[in-house]
Amino acid sequence: MTPLRIAMVAPVAQGVPPTKSGSVETVTALLTNGLVARGHDVTLFATATSATSARLHAIYKHGYHEDTSMWPWEVCELFNLAAAVEDAASFDLVHYQAEYSPMSLAYSRISSRPVLQTLHHAPSVEEVTLWSRYPDAPFVAVSQAQATLLAGLNVVATIHHAVDAATLAFQAEPDDDLLFLGRFTAGKGVLEAIDVARRTGHRLILAAAENDYYRDVVAPLVDGRQIVFAGEVDQAGKTRLLGNARALLYPVRDAESFGLVLAEAMSCGTPVAALNPGAVPELVDDGVTGRVFASLDALVAGLADVLALDRRKVRARAMDRFGLDRMVDAHVAVYTELAARARHAERTA
Repeated sequence: MTPLRIAMVAPVAQGVPPTKSGSVETVTALLTNGLVARGHDVTLFATATSATSARLHAIYKHGYHEDTSMWPWEVCELFNLAAAVEDAASFDLVHYQAEYSPMSLAYSRISSRPVLQTLHHAPSVEEVTLWSRYPDAPFVAVSQAQATLLAGLNVVATIHHAVDAATLAFQAEPDDDLLFLGRFTAGKGVLEAIDVARRTGHRLILAAAENDYYRDVVAPLVDGRQIVFAGEVDQAGKTRLLGNARALLYPVRDAESFGLVLAEAMSCGTPVAALNPGAVPELVDDGVTGRVFASLDALVAGLADVLALDRRKVRARAMDRFGLDRMVDAHVAVYTELAARARHAERTA
């Protein structure tokens, strides 16, 4: 296969990969390095704090999460994206990883090369209606659930995220703790996770960055014995917590487009007890890698079944479904098709 020239545009909130939490940066790093390993010519547009096997193009020393003088964040993202589009003739396509909104749509008709969008959240109807002003701009959906929300837009493929198996060690003999790992927001279900722990008598570890919601709502419920706050952890700390947990609690209230922590937990052999909004039923093989419940009461009643699942089978299924080769192969197929269409359009213009 002829190597492709790819401009990978990451968010510039922080480095790629992140030192702590950041699913968008984590997946972008995996995809970028995976493409380079296949022999493709990739330029990563990201902060100078990034570590990559690709060629790095950085117009910012730090991300705006690390340097609060970089504000508004939208302008930082826009300038980073513009740097790639301004040099689009050097590439076969530009791929924008949109953490918040696909501002790359505005370039899709004026770029000399195709601009591909991947969106990393579950959009509202109002957002999709606005984006439909660019109905031909190609999107990669990260789940079928997200693809459904993007109805009316040009979704050219649905590609699940991958995980780095080398950094997610299997743990056959975990501790007896449950784990909540995610942002402290009402939609993530941290209060529901605490309720599950109390009703089932299990110890619960909360691992996420402290914020106002944690201080105002969650902290009064943390007693340091049954409900324990571990703070935000780095990759090694996350792997340790995931592997040592009897189960990951994921009682989300708001529908999400993916949920990388689900794949990461299952890759450690840790089963998942989750509620069913968004992409959850698509990612968790019910009865194999976890259980998906319609209500919190059902989750409480079925938690023992989750804890009894075979952790080796959990790990094996996760490795099969969320392997890096699969994600890279699927993206290369999309890139190849878009580049071929663009070359054909140039020849026939």
